[in-house]
Amino acid sequence: MAAPVLQAVEADGTTWDDPSEKQLHDLLADMSLTWRFVVVRRLDLEPADQHYMQVYLNDDLSYQVEYREGGPDRHFQAWVPCEHEVFAVEPVAEVLRAWAFGRPGWREALSWVPWSPTEPCARHHPLAPTR
Repeated sequence: MAAPVLQAVEADGTTWDDPSEKQLHDLLADMSLTWRFVVVRRLDLEPADQHYMQVYLNDDLSYQVEYREGGPDRHFQAWVPCEHEVFAVEPVAEVLRAWAFGRPGWREALSWVPWSPTEPCARHHPLAPTR
């Protein structure tokens, strides 16, 4: 059996090897204020554990989406507002699935900014503190 290429990890530690597009969508749709994040890692790229996309559900039900492609200089984040209660996960799911399955357009779908350990969420989030 071939080694998995993708691995999804839920907030409770449950892992899914090579999740399907439907599974990725469902993992995001199942997020809650108790189980706030999902991380999807690329296992076939070097350096190991440095290629991933993660989604975090904020208190206001908006999303913080991050991706990393190697070192810290290749770590980015974007904020996705909760615009429609029922289908709020759709724009995030589309980006995650496109990234996971190597489809074009995911980089242009969100307004990415460099990730910073001092920024709790993307700089353009309306709740981000001003300096």
